[in-house]
Amino acid sequence: MKTILGLMALALAAAAFAQTPTGNAEAAKGKTSMCEGCHGVPGYRTTSPHVYRVPKLGGQQAAYLVNALQEYKSGARSHPTMSAIAQGLSEQDMADVAAFYSSMQK
Repeated sequence: MKTILGLMALALAAAAFAQTPTGNAEAAKGKTSMCEGCHGVPGYRTTSPHVYRVPKLGGQQAAYLVNALQEYKSGARSHPTMSAIAQGLSEQDMADVAAFYSSMQK
């Protein structure tokens, strides 16, 4: 029984992985202007919904960035600006932007 459940879990994971688009850092260069207004400003802080320091994206893991964007798009993460931006991104856009930022040094 454990073997069958393990094989089923592996099959589901493989199917999810196969559906994830491969990011293209070069293709993202025309898609990052919306990010740079906040994430590209050293020490930038935002006041919506509360005051906090905006994180740098360069050097972050691609999988983390894609997951964060998907969560903003789905509503699992809440931030008005990020949610609005994520709504306009396709899965390929997210993968491209993540590839671009993950290829940068911190």
